[in-house]
Amino acid sequence: MTPEAVEALFTRNDGSYAFARWGRPIAPIVFGVQDQTLSTVKGAIEAVATLAGAQMAETDPELGSNLMFFFFREWDELLGVPDLDRLIPDLKALVGRLSAADAAQYRAFRFDAAGAIQAAFVFVRMSGEMAKQSADAVALAQAVQVILMWGDRAFAETSPLAILPDSGATVLRPEIAAVIAAAYDRMMPVSADDASHALRLFARLRLDD
Repeated sequence: MTPEAVEALFTRNDGSYAFARWGRPIAPIVFGVQDQTLSTVKGAIEAVATLAGAQMAETDPELGSNLMFFFFREWDELLGVPDLDRLIPDLKALVGRLSAADAAQYRAFRFDAAGAIQAAFVFVRMSGEMAKQSADAVALAQAVQVILMWGDRAFAETSPLAILPDSGATVLRPEIAAVIAAAYDRMMPVSADDASHALRLFARLRLDD
């Protein structure tokens, strides 16, 4: 992991740098899964939040739940979710674009006055390659990708996860775990739009040799 690699994790397609972490306790809710998978998703969120040192809560005082996961097979199903269009602006147009792109996932964030993550909405289409993955892998990958606001192509070529050769267990790659832990250092800002932030992150990484 180099300073340039850290910077790339939070660089958008237009070349700008954008970082944000949660600024309040995370209160998740999950739709579209069976009870067994529900516990898997919530367990993954708790594990990543513990790594970050982020707080969890049963409810958010403003929104009730501030982290919403939606699992489904086709994007059009979202148009039938009551009141979702009140949470996601231009939902119909968004669904049209995601369907046309044959997208597998999408995340939308809301931010507070300090630029910290206030709420997040995670949409996962469980078809194609996504449906072939284990529930553990899907849940952990989604938890990782929503604990911070990453760059547009942060994990486009390399997954944040790895498979242990001995046990076959799915785990978070140590360098990504280190970035998450560093991002939640109490001396670091909740948001940043200057690439010098990546140097500060790099200086706080704790990686085994």
